[in-house]
Amino acid sequence: MSTAVAPPPRSVPHSHRRESPSASPLAGLGALIRLYGRLSRRPLIVWTLAMLVLVPASILAMEEAYPDQAALDARAMLLDNPSAVMMTGPYFAADGYTFWAMVANELLLYVLIAVAIMSVLLAVRHTRAEEQSGRLEMVRALPVGRFAPPLAALVIVTIANLAVSLAVSAGALMVGGPVADSLALGLATALTGLVFAALAMVTAQITENAGTASGMALGMLAIAFLVRGVGDVIDRQGSWLSWFSPLAWAQQSRLYVDLRWWPVLVSLAAIVLLLAIAAALSRRRDVGAGLRAARHGRAGASAALLAPGGLARRLLTSGMLAWGIGLFLFAIAFGSLASSLTDFVEQMPAIGEWAPITAEDLTGSFAAFVLTMLTIGPVALSVSGVLRMRSEELEGRLAGMLLAGTSRTALALLWFVVVLLEVAVMQVLLGLGVGLGVWSATEDTAWIGEMTAASLAYLPAIALYGAFALALFGLRLRATALAWLLVIWTALVTFLGDLLGLPQWARDLSPLEHVALVPSEELEAVPLAVMGSAAAMLVVAGLLLLRRRDLVAG
Repeated sequence: MSTAVAPPPRSVPHSHRRESPSASPLAGLGALIRLYGRLSRRPLIVWTLAMLVLVPASILAMEEAYPDQAALDARAMLLDNPSAVMMTGPYFAADGYTFWAMVANELLLYVLIAVAIMSVLLAVRHTRAEEQSGRLEMVRALPVGRFAPPLAALVIVTIANLAVSLAVSAGALMVGGPVADSLALGLATALTGLVFAALAMVTAQITENAGTASGMALGMLAIAFLVRGVGDVIDRQGSWLSWFSPLAWAQQSRLYVDLRWWPVLVSLAAIVLLLAIAAALSRRRDVGAGLRAARHGRAGASAALLAPGGLARRLLTSGMLAWGIGLFLFAIAFGSLASSLTDFVEQMPAIGEWAPITAEDLTGSFAAFVLTMLTIGPVALSVSGVLRMRSEELEGRLAGMLLAGTSRTALALLWFVVVLLEVAVMQVLLGLGVGLGVWSATEDTAWIGEMTAASLAYLPAIALYGAFALALFGLRLRATALAWLLVIWTALVTFLGDLLGLPQWARDLSPLEHVALVPSEELEAVPLAVMGSAAAMLVVAGLLLLRRRDLVAG
């Protein structure tokens, strides 16, 4: 007697599975919102508190720096310089430049950029990154509807933007901002953040890699900045070109000057359109896949990848190059502001109280201060480049290299060297950019060489930040956040140290504080030697600590 054996059920591709007729496409939405909220609670709290502190602190600092109408008029004179317009925004209060008009002009653009970056990172974190890691496929194996995961991600990003926007409005109101305009400031901030979050959800459908999706969205943010800047240079109150940038839609609300609400409707329409596009694209692909298929890798690794430090160069160079180009253009733009310095200082002789700019060496001190501010970029990139090892370790890719015979200490050391070399090149480009900008303003070619040479003085301090990050990486994965606290403190000291009247001991915690403002000051070799030696000792300590802990022992 034979027994019939039923054939095993045929597997159905993920994209062809049908939901149970009784299953809701939003099943499990509440649970996913709670899960994503728990995963994002720390960055959400940090972003919100940062805005709640920095917005009123910045306004109070501006109030101290521009105490009267003469100072405000001197500030308004800068808006005749195309570079100043590029770096700030349209000039709506030409007939009477008020303090709050200056606040909108000085502060709004950078609040929008910060919130846009936050939104992009959060949106990709809860969409493409979940797919790339395989967690979304596991979640979808549970009774979870098809639309629940992306909608939960959208809810979390919306909550984050609302929280930050409330902090921005509250910060302005705390220091006496007009109520209607301050509320509009928060609304414009939230809607701009959601525009870029929706854009990130579109890029998340295109590529299989979360880093690429974030890079594409942040690249669009850079283009939006450039388009808005060029459009505002064409017309100081915004030209037709400005309206192609989401950043301009918030600025065209004319906050604190002549408030109008209808430009925010453009942002709202863009959000709806981009989300509809993301939803349509998501139906055209499988879970984990992107609309643009990943290229097949080579059968064998290239010589460059197999060379010492090859993996670090492969993962870091493209991002470093993009940031380097952006910072180089910023350096040229800021340097060219030197053409307006004389008139500005004549109208506002107290400028030395909130910035290290002296009348005795006006151009030199200004160029040195600009270079110091821009050095925050290489500092942050040195830390992020070193800490990229953390994500590679958590994803398990470092373990694969170690199994292939690579030493942990050799890998970490080569990684640090690659980061330091690439950031050093970027720093030199910053000096060159500032020199080119000052040359364009003064027609003195000597500034190009002087500022390029001056940029080298910051290399020991930059190395110290990266070495500190490496030491924390060797100590404990969870301790690496302390490296970012040092970067944030450095930025606070550099931008607001004079205005806030920080005591010298607090300012000395920033390594950049120990670098002389070359070329307006004499170069001091001893602090540079101390920072270089400290960097070397931290690198050695980090490598030794790395040998003592297990992989993913966070």
